[in-house]
Amino acid sequence: MSNKYLIIGLGNPGLKYRKTRHNIGFLVVDRLAQAMGVRLKKGRGPYEITEFQIDGKSVLLAKPLTFMNNSGQAVAELVNYFDIDFSHLLVILDEVELDFGRLRLRAQGSAGGHNGLRSIIQHLNTKLFARLRIGIGTEYARKDMTKFVLSNFSRNEQKELDFILDQAVDAVLGFIRDGIDKAMTQYNRS
Repeated sequence: MSNKYLIIGLGNPGLKYRKTRHNIGFLVVDRLAQAMGVRLKKGRGPYEITEFQIDGKSVLLAKPLTFMNNSGQAVAELVNYFDIDFSHLLVILDEVELDFGRLRLRAQGSAGGHNGLRSIIQHLNTKLFARLRIGIGTEYARKDMTKFVLSNFSRNEQKELDFILDQAVDAVLGFIRDGIDKAMTQYNRS
């Protein structure tokens, strides 16, 4: 097993989806890359990837280009190619069941109705990896889920988005530096 960390942000490729709620995982990865002064480039497989060092740890940062429902294909390729230990894998995704902007880190768990996460669990054949869920939920989400997650953030939400992305980046860095348990204690607040 390599000692590298793999941070995956989920979303859909293409300009059409760039600023949608479903792409908040991509937005966090972009924000983290910017903070670390690195750029994502097309990888060997269906993903964009970059690498940086922090506190002596090597971190791979990636975005699957397979569309949300097939995210597992790209994640499995990355995990296998770079020989990633599941304890060093963190998946960042949107969560309609959480209030907008709320963060929830978990060491493991089910897909919880999220097709991207379901695909990853199927391809890796395990639920034993960390995930950072970022709340995009409102009452409106209940009406037409697909339309909602593929819609852009409202003007009011956009005002809060910078702060939320910064909080999510801090949570990711906390996971890398201190491990999942300490990061959960620190970032799973309302």
